[in-house]
Amino acid sequence: MRNLPSPEADASFEPVVRLSHRRRKAVLTSVMLGLFLSALDQTVISVALRTITDDLHGLSRQAWVTTAYLVTGTVVGPMYGKLADVFGRRRTYAAAIALFAVGSLLCAAADSVTELAVFRAVQGLGGGGLASLAMTVIADVTTLRERGRYQGFYTAVFGTAALAGPVVGGVLAGQDTLLGVAGWRWIFLINLPLAALALVMVLRLLRVPHRPVRHRLDVLGAVALVAGAAPLLVVAEQGGVWGWGSRAAWSLYGAGLFGLAAFVAVERRAGDAALLPLRLFRVHVFRLGVTLHFMVGFGVFGAAVTVPLYLQLVQGMGPVEAGLASLPTAAAGFVVTLVAGRVIARTGRIKPCLVAGVACLALGLLVCAGLGRGSSMLLATAGMVLLGAGMGAAMQTMTTLAQSGAPRPDMGAATAAVHFFRTSGGTVGTAVFLSVVFSSAASHIHERISAASRNARFHHLAERPGNARVITSLLGPGGHGALQDSSALVRLDALLVRPFREGYADALHAAFLLGAVVMLAALVHAMVRVPDRTLPDA
Repeated sequence: MRNLPSPEADASFEPVVRLSHRRRKAVLTSVMLGLFLSALDQTVISVALRTITDDLHGLSRQAWVTTAYLVTGTVVGPMYGKLADVFGRRRTYAAAIALFAVGSLLCAAADSVTELAVFRAVQGLGGGGLASLAMTVIADVTTLRERGRYQGFYTAVFGTAALAGPVVGGVLAGQDTLLGVAGWRWIFLINLPLAALALVMVLRLLRVPHRPVRHRLDVLGAVALVAGAAPLLVVAEQGGVWGWGSRAAWSLYGAGLFGLAAFVAVERRAGDAALLPLRLFRVHVFRLGVTLHFMVGFGVFGAAVTVPLYLQLVQGMGPVEAGLASLPTAAAGFVVTLVAGRVIARTGRIKPCLVAGVACLALGLLVCAGLGRGSSMLLATAGMVLLGAGMGAAMQTMTTLAQSGAPRPDMGAATAAVHFFRTSGGTVGTAVFLSVVFSSAASHIHERISAASRNARFHHLAERPGNARVITSLLGPGGHGALQDSSALVRLDALLVRPFREGYADALHAAFLLGAVVMLAALVHAMVRVPDRTLPDA
């Protein structure tokens, strides 16, 4: 078993910022509140999204609400890393919080799914900095071996938000109005006081010694990154609707590849000022870390948006019930995060936790792929526990793996790159999962209705004018329209609802199975390629 290079062995590695325990605690507390703000927003909206898009009459377009946030958050992540290296962590983090709050206020005022998606994109411009800069600050004040434990706190914040978010989101989405405002709009309004508190704490407590990096800002690189990443993320979201081989899809493939090629050329010329320094990709463990982040992000983010759909569209739960049913995922993630962090801090080895975590994710998605309308909640809970445990064990270890090969002067850019690849994978995963579900759900439901129509009682109920109007409103006159408002299901007889729930289950099965395949590939990659090394305690 080999050790990673020690700081003394490479002059490019500077020692960590040594702070007293009290000051380190203050620094981490300040960024963790900002991180909690971002994490809570994502988990609150997960179970409420169906209610929101039903109210705005755009269920089939709900992917835009999620991916708009992820696209902007993904492409600005590397920019925040470079800005933090140039201007310092405190000012950059404060700007991210302020931008996130503005986006939240706009989201609360949205009157259509299109408006909400645009405003979520604005929110993502701030949210993209909250998560990536938190990891950067942790790296500033901890050694590699300590980092597993402290990044465990990072994941634990997500776990806490995951525990509270679904319940809060379900309760708010379940309210018709609250203080004269639609209940779901409070999901965004509650961000405002939290953002104000986080901003005050960051300005007062986030004081880490900063040595400014005297580089010009790589504006051309940022433009090229947006030009390359955005078309590919959009086609990932719309490919199932347009057709993966359609002219529109091929146009975006070409635009994206051209943009990425331009980005690589620009970054080579930018040298040390590059948004994502290309020299980092010559480091083996860094390449492994960001590749695994992309693959695991695909499955984790995809599952995060489709498990609540299974609970609500297939099991028939309301937002509050779905939020409570999701708690095992968060609880497992919270516990495993803390345990994995302690194990890494004690042993210095990250590969065992990484492999175990990815294996749990793969198994959890396979369990979810086997769920149907009649599946027991015990089986669904087992799948969610595996997903939570996998996230808790894998996420922090992949970050530490990538950071272990980065020189400290590049830590902001390196950590932003980790965030970029994870959220890129997550954006693609979210878009592909939802695209698979909503591009195939109508045809699956139509097939189930055709089979059920052989039942005389079903046929008789479906022919009643009131029921026929509801079915037409769900699927369109030809039976193959886009599903816009699933809340109409509550107005149907249980026998008529059954083929809808079975059709959704069929569509979700394909999405979960696709995620499991990607996770199995990530598992093989982790087992074969990741070296079993001991992290230095320096």
